Amino acid sequence: MSDKLTEQIKRRRTFAIISHPDAGKTTLTEKLLLYSGMIRTAGMVGGRKANKGAASDWMGMEQERGISITASAMQFEYKDCVINVLDTPGHQDFSEDTYRTLTAADSVIMVIDCSKGVEAQTRKLFDACRLRNIPVITFINKLDLSGKDPLDLMQEVEETLGIQASAINWPLGYGKGFKGVYNRPDNKAHFFTRLAAAGSLKPELDIVDRADLAGHEKATDLDIETVFEELELLEEAGNEFTRDSYLNCEVTPVFFGSAMTNFGVELLFDFFVNFAPCPGDRKAKNLQDEEVTVEAEDDMFSGYVFKIQANMDPRHRDCVAFIRVNSGTFVRDMTIKNNRTGKQVRLARPSNMVVTSRETIDDAFPGDIIGVSNPGHFAIGDSLSPKGTLRFQKLPAFQPELFATVRCVDTSRRKSLDKGIEQLVSEGAIQLLTPVDSYTNEYHLAAVGRLQFEVLQYRLQDEYKVETRLENLPFTASCWLRGDKETFKKPFNAKFMLDQFDKLMVLFSNQWEKDFAVRDNPDHELLDYAWD
Repeated sequence: MSDKLTEQIKRRRTFAIISHPDAGKTTLTEKLLLYSGMIRTAGMVGGRKANKGAASDWMGMEQERGISITASAMQFEYKDCVINVLDTPGHQDFSEDTYRTLTAADSVIMVIDCSKGVEAQTRKLFDACRLRNIPVITFINKLDLSGKDPLDLMQEVEETLGIQASAINWPLGYGKGFKGVYNRPDNKAHFFTRLAAAGSLKPELDIVDRADLAGHEKATDLDIETVFEELELLEEAGNEFTRDSYLNCEVTPVFFGSAMTNFGVELLFDFFVNFAPCPGDRKAKNLQDEEVTVEAEDDMFSGYVFKIQANMDPRHRDCVAFIRVNSGTFVRDMTIKNNRTGKQVRLARPSNMVVTSRETIDDAFPGDIIGVSNPGHFAIGDSLSPKGTLRFQKLPAFQPELFATVRCVDTSRRKSLDKGIEQLVSEGAIQLLTPVDSYTNEYHLAAVGRLQFEVLQYRLQDEYKVETRLENLPFTASCWLRGDKETFKKPFNAKFMLDQFDKLMVLFSNQWEKDFAVRDNPDHELLDYAWD
């Protein structure tokens, strides 16, 4: 290992931001860009008044709806650290993209809306983090609006997610009376003054020692009395924070604030760079199918493709493979071997995302997310190394619940439809199925959620100029089938399909029919996930 590589690894923090839709995840991402100096003003998500979209949302449909549809990756420096931030879709219909992106993260910031608490999608995403032993920092957002009591929120995090919560700061007032936060590590109150710029600029900040709080102009006696009582309760009954307990996923440090007004976000970011983990070791399998540990400081470059995205720049219509660097040093135009195909590939036109633009890079280090030109060389989950001897953990495949056929409104656009479907399937934006017992020239598609179909039709129209008609199929449950197809007792309404990897699937009319098939076929495995 080299001293330069070790130094670069220590500087890096690679994390994902997760939340239920509309909890403020993308807004928080923008505020990190604001505080890092990458943007001078923050454009609010969906910014209709200013006609601006969030910096991390590049797709027109994302900017129109004010939601994140695809994961995006950006790199920039903050307080002498190199930050790789992965902004993920919050909507459950895009869980596949979020779960794949989590495999590239070393830590997570989980955003919770103070008025709603821990929501269903937040719980699912947290469970995914726990399965991968990813440490989580919690940011309870929207304290400037009415919401649940902070102590109740702490209890809800612990009981719902099954993890100890340790408050690092504490709100000074709630709702319209939210004035700032009390930072427990240094025993200082941070009072904020909301600016007329509606959160697009840093707020004015007044830091006051605990001993000087009494009689301070920005806090009433009731404010001070309340916060001291709550802090005393936290000292007596709260959970202690240690970096080891956080890194071991035993404790989630909790911050309160408002991403919209920037109240409390700088304390969150400073804590993150000081305590979040650097890129660490990764598990992989060698050519003998033996598990090996790939150390980040190993001089040999290795990485894997966790995302493919086409047409991010409508002027070029290119396709980019996003690679997480796991070990060694990436060098521009280096040649590597793809473990899946066994072919040598030159990693051409490497770049990273900075705000809404791509910048060409000459090198990259463990934890970095790089984009390379993909003229069909890569697929999601590909493992890359000089000799192609490593295969990193397979990325998750999700059981679809919605099924449909799609066809062109204008049959003369069939070739464009073929091209668009091929690209969107390669990105994992939709699943492609092929009937086993019949032939058809229609595309059979599967999705986890309804919005995936909407995005499919939007992108076919926007990027490939193909207007489509979607027809729902009468299936609402599915499984992958492992075992002899000929001896499988298939329910009358069920249908055999092959997925895009030629794995056999069964589609069922409803969950009851699927449950019956499980009981009626004890010698077969009906799986809710695809296997290696």
